[in-house]
Amino acid sequence: MQGSSPSSARPAVPAAGAVARQRSATAWGFLAPALLLIGLSVLIPAAMALVMSFTRSGLDVGEPLQWVGLANIRRLLADPMFFRVLGTTLLYLIGVVPPVVLGSLVLAVLVNRQLPGIHWFRAAFYTPVLVSIVVAAIAFRWLYAETGLINGWLSALARDGWLADLLGSFQPIGFLTNPALALPSVMLVTLWKGLGYYMVIFVAGLQGIPKDLYEAAELDGSEGWRKHVDITLPLLRPYITLVAVISAIAATKVFEEVYLMTQGGPAESTKTLVYYVYDQAFAELEISYACTVGLALFVIVLLLSLVRFAFAGDKGFT
Repeated sequence: MQGSSPSSARPAVPAAGAVARQRSATAWGFLAPALLLIGLSVLIPAAMALVMSFTRSGLDVGEPLQWVGLANIRRLLADPMFFRVLGTTLLYLIGVVPPVVLGSLVLAVLVNRQLPGIHWFRAAFYTPVLVSIVVAAIAFRWLYAETGLINGWLSALARDGWLADLLGSFQPIGFLTNPALALPSVMLVTLWKGLGYYMVIFVAGLQGIPKDLYEAAELDGSEGWRKHVDITLPLLRPYITLVAVISAIAATKVFEEVYLMTQGGPAESTKTLVYYVYDQAFAELEISYACTVGLALFVIVLLLSLVRFAFAGDKGFT
């Protein structure tokens, strides 16, 4: 009765360090399968591509690689086709990013209203995101064909409609066979696919803006689109930066639309950096040089990511 028995002693409490180590081990255990997949499918191939950028590979994959140092980089800097596809890629970026940012922002403002059936409009604008890029590219290729739906409509208008006097005799438009029209036609597919996705990001930002700010702005005389200029755009700056950089990276890495619709033609007017990597690796069998072009693409994407962090700062998405 005087002393406490050993069986009644309080159980030992694990030290804080042991608990932290146990939690860390559990977290790494859950992350291990994903990290293994990322390592096998991304990190190891990326490291091999970096090494191959400084080597020369033969047609036989079993041949040992020959170390050539900076020879591939010097070849890249003297390659006029590389600078041509780089210019096409930048032109694609300029032609896609501003419309997709502005268009998705306008759509987000329109569907963020509390109106009957507004969720149906949100679903309709988001539906293109769910469509496979393969299906979308094939569908647009049919639409763009000289015997396709668009040329059929224009032909009917030129024959019977009010455009008959303006157009005169109508000749089918080669959307994908005219070097001046092929790139904008492919851009339109990327724009159609991306508007709904980026609209959702802007809707999330709009729903985080207090309604009181808009009410106060109306009392100060800011109405209609003016209140969006005064309130919405400043408060959505991190979202605008995010959408601009993500869409720029996506436009820089565009491949499926080009491959399925034009395969870099006509007259190589739609050949982008990623398609040039594919062409060098699988058509010309210049594996090492394709890795060098891929390294240049990696540097461009890295610079775009750094621009995103520089402009977003601590107000962005970190």
